[in-house]
Amino acid sequence: MLSKKIADALNDQMNHEFQAAHEYMAMAAYCNDKSYNGFANFYVQQAKEERYHGMKIYNFLNDRGHKAVFGAITQPYSDYESLLATFKAGLEQEKQVTKNFYALSDLAWEEREHQTLSFLNWFLDEQVEEEAMFDTHIEYLERIKDDANALYVYELELAKRDFQEEEGV
Repeated sequence: MLSKKIADALNDQMNHEFQAAHEYMAMAAYCNDKSYNGFANFYVQQAKEERYHGMKIYNFLNDRGHKAVFGAITQPYSDYESLLATFKAGLEQEKQVTKNFYALSDLAWEEREHQTLSFLNWFLDEQVEEEAMFDTHIEYLERIKDDANALYVYELELAKRDFQEEEGV
């Protein structure tokens, strides 16, 4: 059985994942308001992915005999100055998530909670992808600058994104 300390830390991270989904939806709303529907789709799919991550933690807590405890969701920032600013905010959010998973892994290691360590490894691998993805989008947007044609083509590509959950979660 998980210690209370680990269960509390997992509950905190679960809530952080649902908060991140809320923040990505605010970024989607910004994009829709500016008629960047492909970018909005990117953030809607990103929000789905964050909720999926939250549910993975929810299920792990339940499987380990702990109740998932939901906290308040705060109002996300939504007054972005540009598309680029949304991606920079997303990258910072993902970097914080990585730090959170490092801290969770350190705690699980200290308590020799090997099942939790195994569980957390999936998230650590996922965070490499998340940060790299945001880095790439930032680089593309910085390269595109104000090229409306390039931005249009890029937006069409992001409009195709469709997050698919793994079975069993």
